Amino acid sequence: MNKVILVGRLTRDPDVKNTTTGKAVATFTLAVDRRFKNKDGQKEADFVPIVVWGKQAELAGQYLSKGSQIGASGRLQVRSYDAQDGQKRYVTEVVADEITFLSSSNRKESTGGYQQAPAPRSDNNMSAMGLDEDFHLMADDDDVPF
Repeated sequence: MNKVILVGRLTRDPDVKNTTTGKAVATFTLAVDRRFKNKDGQKEADFVPIVVWGKQAELAGQYLSKGSQIGASGRLQVRSYDAQDGQKRYVTEVVADEITFLSSSNRKESTGGYQQAPAPRSDNNMSAMGLDEDFHLMADDDDVPF
């Protein structure tokens, strides 16, 4: 079984691109606090690369920004590639199939500005944005690239 569930804050705005076939892909890093403090009494965090595909990627780019708190679940993926210097590089990342918005402030508007928490939501508006009643980004099987 390969299942990862994380809660953390985005360290930067999502980077959204399109593949050559037109499929949207968003990448961002999630800062996840560790449960315990280090020997100096300071909290530490792990910085986990996250990849989101399809409609979820588009919505992440539109509504998430640096500092947004989210929950992400998906699978751990390790891949490799040959760098320009000829060395083989390995990348470990989480391919998220579900994202939940946990903070309601500082969500990006489509104009690139920021707004406070949205007005009370209606189910019709949430569906149009691709969100369910708990702020989950909904994905179809067609949105997953495998």
